[in-house]
Amino acid sequence: MSYPIKGEHLHKHFKKQVVLDDVSLTLQEGEIYGLIGPSGSGKTTLVRILLGLEKADSGKIELFERRPTLNAFRSLGYMAQSDALYNELSAYQNLEFFASIQGMHGKEKKQRILEVAKAVDLDQHLQKNVSNFSGGMKRRLSLAAALVHSPRLYLLDEPTVGLDPVIRRKLWTLFHYLKGKGATIIVTTHVMDEVAQCDRVGLLSTGRIIAEGAPKALTAQYGVSTVEDIFIAIEKEADGN
Repeated sequence: MSYPIKGEHLHKHFKKQVVLDDVSLTLQEGEIYGLIGPSGSGKTTLVRILLGLEKADSGKIELFERRPTLNAFRSLGYMAQSDALYNELSAYQNLEFFASIQGMHGKEKKQRILEVAKAVDLDQHLQKNVSNFSGGMKRRLSLAAALVHSPRLYLLDEPTVGLDPVIRRKLWTLFHYLKGKGATIIVTTHVMDEVAQCDRVGLLSTGRIIAEGAPKALTAQYGVSTVEDIFIAIEKEADGN
């Protein structure tokens, strides 16, 4: 089995604050991996380091079992926590731009734009300027931009924030569809009801992965009913209770 992404012994701090403390993470091909933790736990920093957008103080990263290269990065789909869109352009023009920088052109590009717009339920809004979009519509357009070039690996940072339950359910159906097509997905979230949708989860707290495994196996291991309760159980263990 190949490993689309691997980070080993990653350390990062800003001034005196430790953000990542000896984090190692390996994604298996064709899985949905949930990176779970409260705000400020280091989720976004870890994703940015895995993408090469930020540099770790120490540690090693591999993409598709090699040192990161431009070709490897073209096999990634990244959705940032903040929407990186051009508000003065239409939704179609935004997707056209992101498709073009990935080397797509002609009929293939047009067809793919229509496909991803429909997948995120924006196909009726492609000609609207992004400045007129709601926050939820912008999140969905950002996801479409990450999907447009059909990457093998997706790193999605809080992809469902601000979305209503119906759209969230549709997007998770889409994530499972992508997984079924062979893609690997890492999703950061602090929405605990999404945990059950993941094949494996890593629980990140104060810059360290404190537990990792399949959700049901983890809750059984700690004798709790939810993944959220694992954080509480581990804190109690640390306090000696």
